[in-house]
Amino acid sequence: MVTSNLKDILERFARGEISSDSAARELNLLSYREVGKMAKIDPSRVERIGVPEAILAEGKSPSDLVEIALSFLEASRSVLITRVSREQYDALKRATLPEGSEVRWEERAKAAVILKGPLPSPSGGKVGILSAGTADIPAAEEARVTAELLGCETAAEYDVGVAGIHRLFPSLEKMLDMDALVVAAGREGTLPAVVAGLVAIPVVGLPVSTGYGAGGGGEAALLSMLQSCSVMAVVNIDAGFVAGAFAAKIANRVAHGRNM
Repeated sequence: MVTSNLKDILERFARGEISSDSAARELNLLSYREVGKMAKIDPSRVERIGVPEAILAEGKSPSDLVEIALSFLEASRSVLITRVSREQYDALKRATLPEGSEVRWEERAKAAVILKGPLPSPSGGKVGILSAGTADIPAAEEARVTAELLGCETAAEYDVGVAGIHRLFPSLEKMLDMDALVVAAGREGTLPAVVAGLVAIPVVGLPVSTGYGAGGGGEAALLSMLQSCSVMAVVNIDAGFVAGAFAAKIANRVAHGRNM
Protein backbone atom coordinates (compact mmCIF):
# COMPACT_ATOMS: atom_id res chain seq x y z
CA MET A 1 0.00 0.00 0.00
CA VAL A 2 1.55 3.26 -1.11
CA THR A 3 1.02 6.41 0.94
CA SER A 4 1.71 9.93 -0.23
CA ASN A 5 2.58 11.09 3.25
CA LEU A 6 6.24 10.89 4.26
CA LYS A 7 5.37 11.42 7.91
CA ASP A 8 2.98 8.44 7.82
CA ILE A 9 5.74 6.15 6.56
CA LEU A 10 8.17 7.28 9.24
CA GLU A 11 5.58 6.94 12.00
CA ARG A 12 4.55 3.44 10.89
CA PHE A 13 8.20 2.43 10.77
CA ALA A 14 8.78 3.89 14.25
CA ARG A 15 5.82 1.89 15.61
CA GLY A 16 7.21 -1.28 14.07
CA GLU A 17 4.26 -1.68 11.68
CA ILE A 18 6.50 -1.93 8.61
CA SER A 19 10.05 -3.10 8.09
CA SER A 20 12.92 -0.90 6.97
CA ASP A 21 12.77 -2.59 3.56
CA SER A 22 9.05 -1.81 3.23
CA ALA A 23 9.64 1.78 4.32
CA ALA A 24 12.42 2.13 1.75
CA ARG A 25 10.16 0.75 -1.01
CA GLU A 26 7.39 3.19 -0.12
CA LEU A 27 9.81 6.11 0.04
CA ASN A 28 11.13 5.20 -3.40
CA LEU A 29 7.59 5.12 -4.72
CA LEU A 30 7.05 8.59 -3.34
CA SER A 31 9.68 9.91 -5.73
CA TYR A 32 7.58 9.03 -8.76
CA ARG A 33 5.26 6.32 -9.98
CA GLU A 34 5.39 4.85 -13.48
CA VAL A 35 2.14 4.40 -15.37
CA GLY A 36 2.92 1.83 -18.05
CA LYS A 37 5.24 3.27 -20.68
CA MET A 38 3.42 6.59 -21.00
CA ALA A 39 3.79 8.57 -17.78
CA LYS A 40 5.81 9.08 -14.61
CA ILE A 41 3.65 10.85 -12.04
CA ASP A 42 4.95 12.80 -9.05
CA PRO A 43 2.43 12.42 -6.18
CA SER A 44 4.79 13.71 -3.49
CA ARG A 45 5.32 17.06 -5.23
CA VAL A 46 2.83 18.83 -2.96
CA GLU A 47 4.83 17.84 0.12
CA ARG A 48 8.10 18.81 -1.54
CA ILE A 49 7.17 22.25 -2.90
CA GLY A 50 3.65 22.99 -1.62
CA VAL A 51 1.95 22.55 -5.01
CA PRO A 52 0.51 19.28 -6.38
CA GLU A 53 1.19 17.93 -9.83
CA ALA A 54 -1.78 18.59 -12.09
CA ILE A 55 -2.65 16.25 -14.94
CA LEU A 56 -2.91 18.08 -18.27
CA ALA A 57 -5.70 16.29 -20.14
CA GLU A 58 -4.96 18.02 -23.44
CA GLY A 59 -3.42 15.59 -25.92
CA LYS A 60 -4.28 12.46 -23.91
CA SER A 61 -6.77 9.81 -24.99
CA PRO A 62 -9.67 9.27 -22.58
CA SER A 63 -8.42 5.78 -21.68
CA ASP A 64 -4.86 6.98 -21.01
CA LEU A 65 -6.17 9.87 -18.92
CA VAL A 66 -8.26 7.52 -16.78
CA GLU A 67 -5.32 5.19 -16.22
CA ILE A 68 -3.03 8.06 -15.19
CA ALA A 69 -5.68 9.59 -12.91
CA LEU A 70 -6.42 6.30 -11.14
CA SER A 71 -2.74 5.62 -10.59
CA PHE A 72 -2.31 9.11 -9.15
CA LEU A 73 -5.32 8.59 -6.87
CA GLU A 74 -3.72 5.50 -5.36
CA ALA A 75 -1.00 7.72 -3.91
CA SER A 76 -2.96 10.90 -3.21
CA ARG A 77 -6.23 12.12 -1.69
CA SER A 78 -7.02 14.40 -4.62
CA VAL A 79 -6.24 14.79 -8.31
CA LEU A 80 -6.58 17.97 -10.37
CA ILE A 81 -7.01 17.50 -14.13
CA THR A 82 -6.91 20.57 -16.39
CA ARG A 83 -8.02 21.22 -19.99
CA VAL A 84 -10.58 18.41 -19.82
CA SER A 85 -12.85 17.74 -22.81
CA ARG A 86 -16.41 16.48 -22.40
CA GLU A 87 -15.39 13.10 -23.84
CA GLN A 88 -12.58 12.81 -21.31
CA TYR A 89 -14.87 13.83 -18.45
CA ASP A 90 -17.42 11.20 -19.47
CA ALA A 91 -14.65 8.58 -19.38
CA LEU A 92 -13.62 9.71 -15.89
CA LYS A 93 -17.24 9.47 -14.72
CA ARG A 94 -17.49 5.89 -16.02
CA ALA A 95 -14.23 4.81 -14.37
CA THR A 96 -14.26 2.56 -11.32
CA LEU A 97 -12.96 4.78 -8.55
CA PRO A 98 -11.83 3.78 -5.06
CA GLU A 99 -14.65 3.59 -2.54
CA GLY A 100 -15.56 7.01 -1.19
CA SER A 101 -14.12 8.85 -4.21
CA GLU A 102 -15.98 11.24 -6.48
CA VAL A 103 -15.34 13.23 -9.66
CA ARG A 104 -16.22 16.91 -9.43
CA TRP A 105 -16.68 18.74 -12.73
CA GLU A 106 -15.68 22.40 -12.86
CA GLU A 107 -17.28 23.26 -16.17
CA ARG A 108 -16.22 26.89 -16.53
CA ALA A 109 -12.63 26.00 -15.63
CA LYS A 110 -12.69 22.98 -17.97
CA ALA A 111 -11.21 21.05 -15.07
CA ALA A 112 -12.03 17.89 -13.13
CA VAL A 113 -11.16 17.21 -9.51
CA ILE A 114 -11.18 13.66 -8.16
CA LEU A 115 -11.46 13.56 -4.39
CA LYS A 116 -10.85 10.60 -2.11
CA GLY A 117 -12.59 11.96 0.96
CA PRO A 118 -13.13 15.63 1.84
CA LEU A 119 -11.20 18.60 0.50
CA PRO A 120 -7.92 19.41 2.25
CA SER A 121 -8.26 21.28 5.54
CA PRO A 122 -8.41 25.07 5.10
CA SER A 123 -4.96 26.61 5.21
CA GLY A 124 -6.19 30.02 6.27
CA GLY A 125 -4.85 31.58 3.08
CA LYS A 126 -7.11 33.87 1.03
CA VAL A 127 -6.88 34.32 -2.74
CA GLY A 128 -8.94 36.81 -4.71
CA ILE A 129 -9.69 36.28 -8.41
CA LEU A 130 -10.55 39.10 -10.81
CA SER A 131 -11.22 38.98 -14.55
CA ALA A 132 -11.32 41.85 -17.00
CA GLY A 133 -14.04 40.33 -19.19
CA THR A 134 -16.50 37.46 -19.25
CA ALA A 135 -14.39 35.73 -21.91
CA ASP A 136 -11.51 35.60 -19.40
CA ILE A 137 -13.52 33.58 -16.87
CA PRO A 138 -12.33 30.06 -17.88
CA ALA A 139 -8.67 30.87 -17.13
CA ALA A 140 -9.67 32.71 -13.96
CA GLU A 141 -11.77 29.74 -12.84
CA GLU A 142 -8.85 27.36 -13.39
CA ALA A 143 -6.87 29.55 -10.99
CA ARG A 144 -9.73 29.55 -8.47
CA VAL A 145 -10.13 25.76 -8.51
CA THR A 146 -6.37 25.33 -8.04
CA ALA A 147 -6.20 27.74 -5.10
CA GLU A 148 -9.13 26.03 -3.38
CA LEU A 149 -7.53 22.60 -3.82
CA LEU A 150 -4.49 24.03 -2.01
CA GLY A 151 -6.67 24.90 0.97
CA CYS A 152 -7.29 28.58 0.26
CA GLU A 153 -10.49 30.50 0.70
CA THR A 154 -11.31 32.27 -2.57
CA ALA A 155 -13.44 35.20 -3.68
CA ALA A 156 -14.12 36.01 -7.33
CA GLU A 157 -15.30 39.14 -9.13
CA TYR A 158 -15.64 39.01 -12.92
CA ASP A 159 -16.09 41.47 -15.82
CA VAL A 160 -14.46 44.47 -14.15
CA GLY A 161 -12.09 45.52 -16.95
CA VAL A 162 -10.74 48.97 -17.70
CA ALA A 163 -13.18 49.70 -20.54
CA GLY A 164 -15.60 50.52 -17.71
CA ILE A 165 -13.14 51.03 -14.89
CA HIS A 166 -15.85 52.29 -12.49
CA ARG A 167 -16.93 48.63 -12.22
CA LEU A 168 -13.59 47.71 -10.66
CA PHE A 169 -13.65 49.73 -7.46
CA PRO A 170 -16.63 48.11 -5.66
CA SER A 171 -15.20 44.68 -6.51
CA LEU A 172 -11.71 45.65 -5.40
CA GLU A 173 -13.02 46.82 -2.03
CA LYS A 174 -14.21 43.25 -1.39
CA MET A 175 -10.67 41.95 -1.99
CA LEU A 176 -8.73 44.11 0.46
CA ASP A 177 -8.32 41.33 3.04
CA MET A 178 -7.01 38.82 0.50
CA ASP A 179 -3.41 37.59 0.78
CA ALA A 180 -2.86 37.42 -2.99
CA LEU A 181 -4.78 38.32 -6.15
CA VAL A 182 -4.96 36.64 -9.54
CA VAL A 183 -6.03 39.12 -12.22
CA ALA A 184 -6.96 37.64 -15.61
CA ALA A 185 -7.16 39.80 -18.73
CA GLY A 186 -7.05 39.31 -22.47
CA ARG A 187 -6.88 41.81 -25.35
CA GLU A 188 -4.48 44.57 -24.19
CA GLY A 189 -4.17 43.05 -20.69
CA THR A 190 -4.34 46.32 -18.74
CA LEU A 191 -6.28 45.28 -15.65
CA PRO A 192 -3.51 43.51 -13.63
CA ALA A 193 -1.23 46.56 -13.85
CA VAL A 194 -4.04 48.86 -12.74
CA VAL A 195 -4.88 46.62 -9.78
CA ALA A 196 -1.21 46.24 -8.81
CA GLY A 197 -0.93 50.04 -8.80
CA LEU A 198 -3.86 50.38 -6.38
CA VAL A 199 -3.32 47.73 -3.69
CA ALA A 200 -0.46 46.46 -1.53
CA ILE A 201 -1.58 42.83 -2.06
CA PRO A 202 0.70 40.71 -4.29
CA VAL A 203 -0.80 40.49 -7.79
CA VAL A 204 -0.35 37.65 -10.26
CA GLY A 205 -1.11 38.74 -13.82
CA LEU A 206 -2.81 36.06 -15.93
CA PRO A 207 -2.84 36.91 -19.66
CA VAL A 208 -5.70 35.26 -21.53
CA SER A 209 -5.88 34.27 -25.20
CA THR A 210 -8.88 36.45 -25.98
CA GLY A 211 -8.46 39.18 -28.58
CA TYR A 212 -7.83 39.04 -32.31
CA GLY A 213 -5.82 40.66 -35.08
CA ALA A 214 -2.36 42.07 -34.33
CA GLY A 215 -1.34 41.00 -30.86
CA GLY A 216 -4.25 38.59 -30.60
CA GLY A 217 -4.26 35.22 -28.91
CA GLY A 218 -3.00 36.72 -25.64
CA GLU A 219 0.32 38.02 -27.01
CA ALA A 220 -0.50 41.71 -26.48
CA ALA A 221 -1.83 40.93 -23.00
CA LEU A 222 1.32 39.04 -22.04
CA LEU A 223 3.69 41.74 -23.35
CA SER A 224 1.65 44.51 -21.74
CA MET A 225 1.86 42.81 -18.35
CA LEU A 226 5.58 42.16 -18.73
CA GLN A 227 6.16 45.84 -19.59
CA SER A 228 4.06 47.09 -16.68
CA CYS A 229 5.45 49.79 -14.38
CA SER A 230 3.42 48.24 -11.57
CA VAL A 231 5.15 45.55 -9.50
CA MET A 232 3.55 42.15 -10.12
CA ALA A 233 4.30 38.61 -11.20
CA VAL A 234 3.16 37.39 -14.63
CA VAL A 235 2.48 33.83 -15.81
CA ASN A 236 2.16 32.50 -19.34
CA ILE A 237 -0.91 32.84 -21.54
CA ASP A 238 -3.94 30.95 -20.17
CA ALA A 239 -1.81 29.43 -17.36
CA GLY A 240 -4.62 29.46 -14.81
CA PHE A 241 -3.18 26.54 -12.86
CA VAL A 242 0.20 28.26 -12.47
CA ALA A 243 -1.41 31.56 -11.46
CA GLY A 244 -3.67 29.90 -8.89
CA ALA A 245 -0.87 27.74 -7.48
CA PHE A 246 1.55 30.67 -7.17
CA ALA A 247 -1.07 32.86 -5.49
CA ALA A 248 -1.94 30.00 -3.12
CA LYS A 249 1.73 29.53 -2.18
CA ILE A 250 1.90 33.22 -1.24
CA ALA A 251 -1.39 33.09 0.65
CA ASN A 252 -0.48 29.92 2.53
CA ARG A 253 2.85 31.39 3.61
CA VAL A 254 1.05 34.51 4.86
CA ALA A 255 -1.48 32.37 6.71
CA HIS A 256 1.31 30.33 8.28
CA GLY A 257 2.86 33.57 9.58
CA ARG A 258 -0.48 34.70 11.01
CA ASN A 259 -0.91 31.40 12.84
CA MET A 260 2.58 31.33 14.38
